Amino acid sequence: MSDTIDAETGEHDWREAGDAWGHQAADWACLFEQYADEVITAIHQRVGIDDAVRALDIGCGSGLAIRRAAASGASMAGIDAAEALIEIARDRNPGADIRVGSMFELPWADESFDAITSINSIWGGCADALGEAHRVLRPGGRIGLSFWGDGTPNDLRGCFKAFARNAPVTHLNGMRRLNDIATPGVAEDMLVDAGFGVLERGARVSTLEWPDAEIAWRALASIGPAVPAIRQAGREHMKGEVLRAIRDCEGRDGAYRFRNDHQFVIAEKPSATS
Repeated sequence: MSDTIDAETGEHDWREAGDAWGHQAADWACLFEQYADEVITAIHQRVGIDDAVRALDIGCGSGLAIRRAAASGASMAGIDAAEALIEIARDRNPGADIRVGSMFELPWADESFDAITSINSIWGGCADALGEAHRVLRPGGRIGLSFWGDGTPNDLRGCFKAFARNAPVTHLNGMRRLNDIATPGVAEDMLVDAGFGVLERGARVSTLEWPDAEIAWRALASIGPAVPAIRQAGREHMKGEVLRAIRDCEGRDGAYRFRNDHQFVIAEKPSATS
């Protein structure tokens, strides 16, 4: 998951981000991480995930994208700031090289990988992470990034707004900078500045489903942005705010279904002869 940004200094604190994203690790892994299924499939097809590649997933969380890539035969590595999520990722993927650390200091040698993915982990203000990705990717290799878009559908918007309203102002300012990547052209410019050539921008609709309000709350409370709001406003207060915010997503059977605009950009590191 993505690092947090200090609103005063502009510096990234990957350990703080790891604590936030790992605070309910089992709930995140089992109830929320599947949000990325559609975009993982699209990115893996485009960066060439198959049994001939060694690939890295930056911000790998509890290892869903690694598991999907390994099922296609790829030799996988991953890194994330959340130690609790990494423990799950290692249990899910015993043959992968999965490490706790920062995406701004990747612990692999130059040109170690044929392909790189980053599912909702590299955001606005994370240009240095793309520089590291460029370093460890071989010439001719591809990278795929995903992030929430600002188009429709966007069923989770109300939930994110509830967390934002109740979070400290310093956290809110940092999140605005991170979310800049949803603006068309921002991700492309970041990739070009890091030395990549942009190949494609695309989108999928992400779908999340939970059987009842209690499971929906557990899932939504497991995400990193929930932590500052829960700490400031209290868990019970936030539960009420979130359940009110998602009321329109409740179906006739009492289950909750969310559909969201999920964007991705594919780029390539120029080959030595290009």
